[in-house]
Amino acid sequence: MAKRIKHPDKSLPALGIRQPWAELIMRGSKTIELRSSQTKIRGPIYVYASKTLAKTPHAIQAAEDMEIETETLPTGVLIGTVEIVDSFPATEEHVDASGVPASLLKGKFGWKLANPRRIKSPLVPEYLPYGVWFYPYLRKQTGTRQKQ
Repeated sequence: MAKRIKHPDKSLPALGIRQPWAELIMRGSKTIELRSSQTKIRGPIYVYASKTLAKTPHAIQAAEDMEIETETLPTGVLIGTVEIVDSFPATEEHVDASGVPASLLKGKFGWKLANPRRIKSPLVPEYLPYGVWFYPYLRKQTGTRQKQ
């Protein structure tokens, strides 16, 4: 069972993810996040719903399939936490879990996600994203968790 986190937790890094992908992660239907590099980070992270929406055809289709009205989704806030449990080269077997067509998986890495937990009321970070990872409540990265 995942440990309860008291919010805001200043030690947690955040990952910016565009809607509707962030919402699909919170619902547990997107269990693999695709990125251009692997990560060594394991454990809970904040899911930051980016200010801009994903407009790719597969993002629009994923929202339609789950009956999500993207215009109503929160953006520019922390919406929950999820645990990163693994990182690996993406293959065709990851199409469903990532929501991305096989043609877009080449050269990408899958970050396996587990235990999504929605925050009751979305949180506005004190510090905005400045890269792939950011600390919403610290001026700069600290500790050993900053390595990717």
